[in-house]
Amino acid sequence: MRAVYPGTFDPVTPGHMDVVERARHLFDEVVVLVAVNSNKQPGADEEERAAAVRAVLPVEWTSVTVVAWSGLTATWCRRHDVGVIVRGVRNTTDLQNESRLAAMNQSLGVPTVFLPAQPELAAVSSTAVRTLGKVPPVSSGRW
Repeated sequence: MRAVYPGTFDPVTPGHMDVVERARHLFDEVVVLVAVNSNKQPGADEEERAAAVRAVLPVEWTSVTVVAWSGLTATWCRRHDVGVIVRGVRNTTDLQNESRLAAMNQSLGVPTVFLPAQPELAAVSSTAVRTLGKVPPVSSGRW
Protein backbone atom coordinates (compact mmCIF):
# COMPACT_ATOMS: atom_id res chain seq x y z
CA MET A 1 0.00 0.00 0.00
CA ARG A 2 1.13 3.52 -0.82
CA ALA A 3 0.84 6.33 1.73
CA VAL A 4 1.16 10.07 1.48
CA TYR A 5 2.54 12.30 4.24
CA PRO A 6 1.39 15.85 3.47
CA GLY A 7 2.61 19.06 5.06
CA THR A 8 4.16 22.43 4.42
CA PHE A 9 7.55 21.35 5.81
CA ASP A 10 8.64 24.94 6.45
CA PRO A 11 11.22 23.80 7.43
CA VAL A 12 11.45 20.03 7.68
CA THR A 13 12.09 19.04 11.31
CA PRO A 14 13.37 15.97 13.15
CA GLY A 15 9.72 15.22 13.99
CA HIS A 16 8.81 15.16 10.30
CA MET A 17 11.69 12.84 9.55
CA ASP A 18 10.70 10.54 12.40
CA VAL A 19 7.18 10.25 10.97
CA VAL A 20 8.60 9.46 7.52
CA GLU A 21 10.95 6.87 8.98
CA ARG A 22 8.17 5.10 10.86
CA ALA A 23 5.74 5.33 7.92
CA ARG A 24 8.23 3.76 5.52
CA HIS A 25 8.27 0.66 7.73
CA LEU A 26 4.46 0.46 7.68
CA PHE A 27 3.81 1.07 3.98
CA ASP A 28 5.34 -0.10 0.70
CA GLU A 29 5.90 3.45 -0.46
CA VAL A 30 5.66 6.84 1.23
CA VAL A 31 5.23 10.06 -0.72
CA VAL A 32 6.13 13.21 1.19
CA LEU A 33 3.66 15.70 -0.29
CA VAL A 34 4.99 19.23 0.15
CA ALA A 35 1.81 21.23 0.02
CA VAL A 36 0.52 24.76 -0.28
CA ASN A 37 -1.58 25.77 2.73
CA SER A 38 -3.50 29.00 2.24
CA ASN A 39 -3.47 29.54 6.03
CA LYS A 40 0.33 29.60 6.14
CA GLN A 41 2.93 31.90 4.63
CA PRO A 42 6.02 29.73 4.15
CA GLY A 43 9.45 31.23 3.66
CA ALA A 44 9.96 29.36 0.37
CA ASP A 45 7.73 28.05 -2.40
CA GLU A 46 6.67 24.39 -2.46
CA GLU A 47 9.34 23.36 -4.99
CA GLU A 48 12.11 24.82 -2.83
CA ARG A 49 10.68 23.17 0.29
CA ALA A 50 10.43 19.84 -1.60
CA ALA A 51 14.10 20.16 -2.57
CA ALA A 52 14.98 20.79 1.08
CA VAL A 53 13.14 17.62 2.14
CA ARG A 54 14.87 15.60 -0.61
CA ALA A 55 18.23 16.92 0.60
CA VAL A 56 17.80 15.43 4.09
CA LEU A 57 16.38 12.04 3.08
CA PRO A 58 18.88 9.24 3.59
CA VAL A 59 19.77 7.61 0.25
CA GLU A 60 18.81 4.17 1.57
CA TRP A 61 15.19 5.30 2.00
CA THR A 62 14.41 4.25 -1.56
CA SER A 63 10.70 3.75 -0.84
CA VAL A 64 10.30 7.46 -0.02
CA THR A 65 9.71 10.10 -2.67
CA VAL A 66 8.99 13.82 -2.42
CA VAL A 67 6.49 15.74 -4.54
CA ALA A 68 5.30 19.36 -4.47
CA TRP A 69 1.54 19.87 -4.77
CA SER A 70 -0.99 22.68 -4.72
CA GLY A 71 -4.46 21.30 -4.11
CA LEU A 72 -6.40 18.93 -1.91
CA THR A 73 -4.41 16.00 -0.56
CA ALA A 74 -7.33 13.65 -1.22
CA THR A 75 -7.36 14.73 -4.87
CA TRP A 76 -3.65 13.92 -5.19
CA CYS A 77 -4.24 10.54 -3.52
CA ARG A 78 -7.06 9.60 -5.89
CA ARG A 79 -5.07 10.69 -8.95
CA HIS A 80 -2.01 8.68 -7.89
CA ASP A 81 -3.66 5.58 -6.40
CA VAL A 82 -2.58 6.29 -2.82
CA GLY A 83 -4.65 4.52 -0.20
CA VAL A 84 -3.89 6.37 3.03
CA ILE A 85 -2.76 9.69 4.47
CA VAL A 86 -0.22 9.68 7.30
CA ARG A 87 -0.18 12.48 9.84
CA GLY A 88 1.99 13.06 12.87
CA VAL A 89 0.40 14.39 16.05
CA ARG A 90 2.38 16.03 18.86
CA ASN A 91 -0.37 16.80 21.36
CA THR A 92 -4.12 16.95 21.92
CA THR A 93 -4.44 20.21 20.00
CA ASP A 94 -2.81 18.59 16.95
CA LEU A 95 -5.10 15.58 17.36
CA GLN A 96 -8.23 17.74 17.40
CA ASN A 97 -7.15 19.68 14.31
CA GLU A 98 -5.98 16.58 12.46
CA SER A 99 -9.18 14.70 13.32
CA ARG A 100 -11.23 17.36 11.53
CA LEU A 101 -9.01 17.07 8.44
CA ALA A 102 -9.13 13.27 8.65
CA ALA A 103 -12.93 13.32 8.71
CA MET A 104 -12.98 15.50 5.59
CA ASN A 105 -10.47 13.28 3.79
CA GLN A 106 -12.39 10.16 4.83
CA SER A 107 -15.53 11.67 3.30
CA LEU A 108 -13.49 12.10 0.10
CA GLY A 109 -12.50 8.43 0.20
CA VAL A 110 -9.04 8.56 1.76
CA PRO A 111 -8.50 7.39 5.36
CA THR A 112 -5.88 8.85 7.69
CA VAL A 113 -3.43 7.09 10.02
CA PHE A 114 -2.07 9.09 12.96
CA LEU A 115 1.46 8.52 14.24
CA PRO A 116 2.08 10.05 17.67
CA ALA A 117 5.25 12.05 18.10
CA GLN A 118 8.15 10.52 19.94
CA PRO A 119 8.23 12.15 23.42
CA GLU A 120 11.60 13.80 22.80
CA LEU A 121 10.28 15.39 19.59
CA ALA A 122 6.80 16.44 20.73
CA ALA A 123 7.83 20.02 21.51
CA VAL A 124 9.50 20.61 18.13
CA SER A 125 7.41 22.42 15.54
CA SER A 126 8.31 24.14 12.30
CA THR A 127 7.20 27.42 13.88
CA ALA A 128 9.61 26.89 16.79
CA VAL A 129 12.42 25.98 14.40
CA ARG A 130 11.80 29.13 12.31
CA THR A 131 11.75 31.22 15.48
CA LEU A 132 14.99 29.70 16.77
CA GLY A 133 16.57 29.81 13.32
CA LYS A 134 17.95 26.29 13.36
CA VAL A 135 16.82 22.68 13.33
CA PRO A 136 17.49 20.94 16.65
CA PRO A 137 19.56 17.76 16.60
CA VAL A 138 17.82 14.41 16.71
CA SER A 139 18.69 12.58 19.91
CA SER A 140 17.74 9.14 18.62
CA GLY A 141 20.39 9.22 15.90
CA ARG A 142 18.23 7.02 13.66
CA TRP A 143 18.55 9.17 10.56
